[in-house]
Amino acid sequence: MPIPPGRQYALTLPPATAGDDPFIVTDANREAHAWITAWPCWNASALILCGPEGSGKSHLARLWLERTGAQTLTARVLEQLPPPGVHALLEQADEVIQEEMFFHLFNRMALSGGSLLLTARTSPKTWNIILPDLRSRLLALPVATLLPPDDELLKTLIWKHFSDRQLRISPEAAAYLHARAERSYAGLRELVARIDGYALAVKREISIPLLREVLGGDPADPC
Repeated sequence: MPIPPGRQYALTLPPATAGDDPFIVTDANREAHAWITAWPCWNASALILCGPEGSGKSHLARLWLERTGAQTLTARVLEQLPPPGVHALLEQADEVIQEEMFFHLFNRMALSGGSLLLTARTSPKTWNIILPDLRSRLLALPVATLLPPDDELLKTLIWKHFSDRQLRISPEAAAYLHARAERSYAGLRELVARIDGYALAVKREISIPLLREVLGGDPADPC
């Protein structure tokens, strides 16, 4: 894809990987990553992977799919169960509507030796599940939670979001943003989008003065 006029690729992302796995592992997601890579040595037939949007659920789910060759199911259209013995991924499990079919899915996995990975935004304690047996089954499952970004992950995400938008940012400007950005995946993504839009509107490069304007800081702030 051509680079828009006045833009350059960002600096290379810091080398924070786990072996050949491109998923960036820090304390915020280490436990969840360990669960995914521990398969097939799970102590249950199913695992719930939960975390907010942008926290890496889909990335970890793809890694699990590569390991298992699992079938992907849709929570809101859960009309057909996978064959016995086939592993399955059910994303956005907290939005499931067909609870009876969902319960049958659990039973099939448990009886056939298949594994089931569920992704959701929150733990099953908050899900609106009416069927008592299904709710009981969900609450008994192990839960791997993706936490809000820690400092290490936030630094890497700043570089990644600017790189994805083909924006150049200096280490000094990245450090300035890191010290002031909201500690959330969605908040950081929205902030970088605002910075991108503002820089385009005023036709200026990303710099500490420009970031100060976007963030509404004191123009006299030397930092």
